[in-house]
Amino acid sequence: MSKPRNLFLAALSLAVLSAGAVSAEVVGKVGVDWIGNDIIVEAVSDPEVKGVTCHVTYFDRSLIDRFKNGNWFEDPSNNSIACRQTGPIEIGNIDLSKDGSEVFRQGMSLIWKTLVVNRIYDKANDTLIYLAHSRELTDGSAKMSISTIPLYGQNVIWKNGKP
Repeated sequence: MSKPRNLFLAALSLAVLSAGAVSAEVVGKVGVDWIGNDIIVEAVSDPEVKGVTCHVTYFDRSLIDRFKNGNWFEDPSNNSIACRQTGPIEIGNIDLSKDGSEVFRQGMSLIWKTLVVNRIYDKANDTLIYLAHSRELTDGSAKMSISTIPLYGQNVIWKNGKP
């Protein structure tokens, strides 16, 4: 790779990582082996949908594991998400397109990989869908996880009126 391209990718990565929509709170950390690899559990609140909390898990590689295997910049894309109603639901200005909108973004490696949570509204089934996936600048990742919040029968407040 050329030096200008590397600099461009590094600058783009920094911009992407610093533009995260929401921060997460670490609520759990489970050690999986003796070299310090962990599974992290974070709570993420949707800034446009009050009363919904998502719990996202991901694998956190230790420095010992990176040194032992020699692949410093690689992180597994394994992640999982579970979202639940944790209070009265109040929906603000959400994107109603099929693409939905990004709710959360967190860097998972030095510059190349990002864990992303997107929200999509399924109007036909009156359901919020939360999709967790990894985004890589070099190659995408096909590993993903979804969770749904059915709104049917719930006392939901739509700030802009129900679509």
